[in-house]
Amino acid sequence: MTRPIIVGVGMHRFGRQPDSTLKTLAGHAATAALADAKMECGEVDCVFAANVGAGLITGQEGIRGQVALKDAGVGGMPFFNVENACASGSSAVHLAASYLASGAAETALVVGYEKMSAPDKSLAFKAIDACGDIEEIAAIKNALGPDGAGRSVFMDFYARKVQKYLAESGATTRHLAAIAAKNHCNGVDNEYAHFRSPQTIESVLASREIVAPLHLLMCSPISDGAAAIVLATESWAKARGRAGPVIAASKLRSDNFSNAESQIRGLALEAYREAGLGPQDMDLAEVHDGSAPGEIFAYEELGFAAPGRGWTLVEDGTVFRGGRRPVNVGGGLIARGHPLGATGVAQICELALQLRGEAGARQVRNARAAVAHCLGGQVAFGKTTGAAAMSIFILAA
Repeated sequence: MTRPIIVGVGMHRFGRQPDSTLKTLAGHAATAALADAKMECGEVDCVFAANVGAGLITGQEGIRGQVALKDAGVGGMPFFNVENACASGSSAVHLAASYLASGAAETALVVGYEKMSAPDKSLAFKAIDACGDIEEIAAIKNALGPDGAGRSVFMDFYARKVQKYLAESGATTRHLAAIAAKNHCNGVDNEYAHFRSPQTIESVLASREIVAPLHLLMCSPISDGAAAIVLATESWAKARGRAGPVIAASKLRSDNFSNAESQIRGLALEAYREAGLGPQDMDLAEVHDGSAPGEIFAYEELGFAAPGRGWTLVEDGTVFRGGRRPVNVGGGLIARGHPLGATGVAQICELALQLRGEAGARQVRNARAAVAHCLGGQVAFGKTTGAAAMSIFILAA
């Protein structure tokens, strides 16, 4: 597979933005990415647009991307609308990279966008819960009764999984709080982040308990936002003197339910082999921290720590800014926010800025290689595995 180059990135700030629309969010990010790539709309050969909840939240179905981007003047080229739960943005990047590698195009615009805030707050939870088997979710909600009101059942899944992890490892709830505090502090220096207030272990633990052992500040918020990248083939970029980080590996799959272990660990190994790199070569990582324990699990899935030992990277400072392998320096989903369709693209934007040396106060020194890890949905809540979509990207400067 040829290695596409990221020649442009752009974002719309994440957060609760009641006056924003799908058009203002997606259009802003797309326009910014094209400007960063020094391109006009007409130079884009194809568009991949990722969104999850528009049908349920705003009522816009069918041609979501075409509608969201029309006011920005993006049209006239092939459009591909992508929906794959929280990994929709990652899936769109993977498809765009594959499309370019096939020779079907030389440039691609990828936009992930989501409008989650609405007068009826229950719509956002409906969109999130629809990222699982709705029959299973209905049964879970029925079993929870009033105790499950006001939250997504994904938090119950995370809680059950981490309760088992805490019982079997040396990890404690304070390790979870330390991850959340780290990411909130990282978000302070990210102008696109939903939350930009520093937190401590104590303030995280003092926040409202959602479902034990998860507290409010350990969980990603409901956000509006958008992110976009422009990809180009090496030949196109070389002919125009454009440079940027390359996608050295792009892997995507769904769980096949063949065992009780997380299959993303094997997917990460495949990505490392494709890139010709290993976990030890990664200078930083963006991982899917839908809640704080998700980040600990990611340390182990990416090969940064042995199974059951991810929490030690919190204790020794490895994953903090200034550590050997900083994770979620842009705030992660916990602080940057989690507009479902935008998250996977936002991870790539952050890593591209880092590898270009343009991340400002949050810049990781001498960053040359990085990994993005994103999960989407849950097909089987009765298993510790069962991710509907999982993706790994390796980027290299």
